[in-house]
Amino acid sequence: MLEPPYPELDDLLKMMGEAGRHLAGIEASEGAAGNISVCLRWPIEVRTRFPMVDEIELPQIVPELAGTTFIVSGSGRRLREIIDEPTANLACLVVDEGGKTAKSYTSYHRRFERVTSEFNSHLAVHYDQLCAANTNFHAIIHAQPVHLTYLSHIPRYQDEQYLNMHLLRWQPETIINLPEGIGFIPFRIPGSPELMSGNVEALRKHRIVIWAKHGVMARSDISVKRAADRVEYAETAAKYEYINLSAGEIGEGLSVEEIRLICKTFDVQQNIF
Repeated sequence: MLEPPYPELDDLLKMMGEAGRHLAGIEASEGAAGNISVCLRWPIEVRTRFPMVDEIELPQIVPELAGTTFIVSGSGRRLREIIDEPTANLACLVVDEGGKTAKSYTSYHRRFERVTSEFNSHLAVHYDQLCAANTNFHAIIHAQPVHLTYLSHIPRYQDEQYLNMHLLRWQPETIINLPEGIGFIPFRIPGSPELMSGNVEALRKHRIVIWAKHGVMARSDISVKRAADRVEYAETAAKYEYINLSAGEIGEGLSVEEIRLICKTFDVQQNIF
């Protein structure tokens, strides 16, 4: 839950741009891969930057979110370019009464026909989290970090417990920032209803989940940059694990006892170790 004074539209656009640029910087968003959205429940004037308006049908009916604003990346757009031209790469959706449709606000400079094809997952997770937590802000990022995605192709890392035991052992910061660990969703077709439902369930328990053989989705109810941080924490852990595999698994990482001591010292509630 964010407290007043709330971020203005330009503040949100800037933070989304900085998050997109950072994801590209850590090689988590090649080409037009990845997408990003924020959801806010306070009044905000979008037409100063996004003057064109159309009506669209939402992927699911969300009556409780009437009046809610989403800022969403466009389909086929590069996350690294949001920082330079946010109005060319983003759309603002304001949910209509009844939650079946939304007003889609865009700029004359937009370079896309529709919002990201993964918006069904974004909307479903936003809806689930906002209804459950009664918060006024939520951010979601889908990215494709190299090492996390690679490890998801290896059968033993497709076991969630094994995955977390091996990735969260390399730095004290990882368990502190990802105390629920990293979720795992078996391969689902991108944009499918199966991937959407898997995201909703997994992100109830975790702040970041791996989509097998595809990438990750991370969320935050604090800021979009916090969601990007979670991608980086998880990807850094995967990079350590990849290095260790390449070196013949000679590193042992933090022991279970050391991780438990870290959690005790910093009052981290976790049930992985």
